[in-house]
Amino acid sequence: MAVLTVAIAPALALMTFIYLSKRIELEPLPLIVRMFLIGALLVFPIMFIQHAIEIENIFQGRAVKSFFQIALLEEFIKWFFLMFAAYRHAAFDHHYDGIIYGVSISLGFATVENIIYLFANGIEVALIRALFPVSSHALFGILMGYYLGKAKFSPANKKTSLALALVIPFSLHGLYAYFVVTAIWLYVLIPFMVVLWIVGMRKINMANRHHEQIFERLYK
Repeated sequence: MAVLTVAIAPALALMTFIYLSKRIELEPLPLIVRMFLIGALLVFPIMFIQHAIEIENIFQGRAVKSFFQIALLEEFIKWFFLMFAAYRHAAFDHHYDGIIYGVSISLGFATVENIIYLFANGIEVALIRALFPVSSHALFGILMGYYLGKAKFSPANKKTSLALALVIPFSLHGLYAYFVVTAIWLYVLIPFMVVLWIVGMRKINMANRHHEQIFERLYK
């Protein structure tokens, strides 16, 4: 029970922070929960596919595995389900909502992945897992959701924003995975995460500002 609590707590804390950071109206919980559960369920087919790729030895080299076996597979499937289940939903009615749904699906995935890892390796690594893998998934979700929101509410750049919603999280996730599997990870992972947090918080503020600009135009 302790392992389960420790595994879930970081995701709940991050999700609460992202949810309460919206400055206008808070999102209805049902779609958030649905996206979280979709992310949680995606762990199993993704792990199966990754295991099959590993067995067949399809990708050679750490960089190729990091970017394509791990990052592209995970981020593409999350992006696809966000497009399918959230992007056209009526509740997705503000730019910031993309961030909420992107983080929801990412943290659903990260939570189940974290539970499996902690049960296999022990509670001693829980803090490291919270600071790095769980947080990184949330930050990739922020960026994916930000550009999905931009695509929906800035239609002039829709195609570019939809592409960036996949390409940017995939590229950053690939770098993160490569840093983890190489000997240089200790020297670059912490500054990499700091930069990710700075960028993520900037995107949160920009998405909130988009709401405020609309509100000002309507009521000034």
